[in-house]
Amino acid sequence: MFAKTIKIGARLVGEGQPVFFIADIGANFDNDINKAKELALAAKEAGVDCVKIQSFLSEKIVSGPSFAKMQLKGVHGTWGKPIDQVFKEAEFPRAWHKELMEYCKSIGIIFSSAPYDFEAVDLLDSLGVDFFKIGSGDIAWLEILEYIAKKGKPVILATGDSTLAEVDEAVRTIEKTGNNQLVLLQCITNYPSKIESANINVLKNYQTAFNVITGYSDHSPGDIVVLGSVALGGKVIEKHLTLSKQGDGPDHPHSMEPEEFKQLIQKTRLLEKALGDTKKEVVGEEQETVIVQRRSLHVKRDIKKGEIISLEDIIELRPAVGILPKHKNIVAGRKAKSDMLKYEAIYWENLE
Repeated sequence: MFAKTIKIGARLVGEGQPVFFIADIGANFDNDINKAKELALAAKEAGVDCVKIQSFLSEKIVSGPSFAKMQLKGVHGTWGKPIDQVFKEAEFPRAWHKELMEYCKSIGIIFSSAPYDFEAVDLLDSLGVDFFKIGSGDIAWLEILEYIAKKGKPVILATGDSTLAEVDEAVRTIEKTGNNQLVLLQCITNYPSKIESANINVLKNYQTAFNVITGYSDHSPGDIVVLGSVALGGKVIEKHLTLSKQGDGPDHPHSMEPEEFKQLIQKTRLLEKALGDTKKEVVGEEQETVIVQRRSLHVKRDIKKGEIISLEDIIELRPAVGILPKHKNIVAGRKAKSDMLKYEAIYWENLE
């Protein structure tokens, strides 16, 4: 049984809690630690909860010769450079991890990363990250899933380019370690991804099948997919952050700029208020309209004291100040206890 609520830093995440926002700076730090700090500060000012990097070494994540033999039609084929070179240029130096983490702590934003090799897992664990993110590309690498889960910290697993059977296998691998702190993120692994491919309804499937906290790692334009995910109960949202979409590098074009991210969070907070809870009741601002827009029984003509009120003498009109329409057949046939003018409401005290 997975936890319905987990703790990340000082934040509770999950059932009954505000959405937890992760800003992935990916390769957008442009190999500059100061720019990474600038992105972290921009994220903090936008209202983001966590800044996330990616911890990989080119030689431990991609094979240059294998990629060189491929005719790539997706975004990887647009880079104009060997794949291993692009990854090499996007590496976040491991010597900078502690420095960025300490900076994030100083400005009050959570720091974490997605590790892509065992040494990266150990480094992040030694630094004391609050959770591990696992990228979609490693969902079928069960050995590293198990290794990460055994660290005993919350695991946020993206599930792009995978089938439900593969997600199930990954979830069971994590579950067997005894780690019950899992978040599943729906994701479409394309940059940018198409809105019509988003399949936000998968969140409902995850919630039913695995009974876990859910969310979305989104690469689509704008905020539609994120807001839809929140409406379906998503509690963790990840988006790429850049200082400028015009920057050089593979991640800038499909990332959000700080003002966009800020507006996304503001919209989400409003949406959370609008979602409310499952209780259906008359709210404060409806206390008057519940009367003025509903109907009650009124008389169609002047009625004298002692007259019998027939069905033909009754009309249902607004406001609902008198006897409710559902009692119409009880009122019919009763004797008037007092005079009533045409279109006046009928009250129980008017009847004998």
